[in-house]
Amino acid sequence: MDNAILAEIKKKREFSQLPEKDIELAYSQFEKRQATEEEKIKLTKELLRKLFSVFVSKKLLVLKNKEPEWILRKHISTRERLPYYEKLYKRILGNWEKASIIDLGAGINGFSYSFFKKIRINVNYIGVESVGQLVDLTNLHFKTKKLNGKSIHLSLFEKEKVLNIIKKEKKPKIVFMFKVIDALEDLKRDYSKELLLEIAPLVDKVVVSFATKSLGNRRSFKAKRSWILEFIKENFNILDNFEVGGERYIVFGK
Repeated sequence: MDNAILAEIKKKREFSQLPEKDIELAYSQFEKRQATEEEKIKLTKELLRKLFSVFVSKKLLVLKNKEPEWILRKHISTRERLPYYEKLYKRILGNWEKASIIDLGAGINGFSYSFFKKIRINVNYIGVESVGQLVDLTNLHFKTKKLNGKSIHLSLFEKEKVLNIIKKEKKPKIVFMFKVIDALEDLKRDYSKELLLEIAPLVDKVVVSFATKSLGNRRSFKAKRSWILEFIKENFNILDNFEVGGERYIVFGK
């Protein structure tokens, strides 16, 4: 992909702060197709929108100093998780008194930080996110509220950098991968497996989640994602497996 194509894609505000790596991988899905360059760019934008911005309110792409619940309601995924955060975090973290949380593909999940306080767990939160505007928004929140967290602008396909971030954090540490597996697989098949194999030995727990009901209309999916469930079962020790609010969570360790 040449610089002119990259520049054309990044003209759109919603893609303007995406890492080049993610855009390159999206474009590569159509690069060899018998189509015009204009059509390839159009298809790339459609894929990027599906993966990174379709469920995000455009209001979040402009920096706003709003209360956490207002922000969480502007992303369909976190809006649907909002009634369950306290129960969810209590179940995942159990009786831990402290934790380093590395949230991969965090989106605006950092705005749920107050729920860690409610269950009285001292958390150092690190979010890793591709959409630069959401990174800036989250970091503004952490700074304004003086919270022990930060968001890092990085593609999850920059694997070595992701692993280095995880290695630097103090134990006990846990990796969240909420609803990111599908997006990883859409850009590079089996990458999620590759990433999990390298992450799990570095942390105490990993939590993978995926939707069991479609966002918005709440209809149950026919797809059960048995491929990732079987992979986790074969390679890791499953600690918990449960569904809350139309989202399936698998908690596992090395």
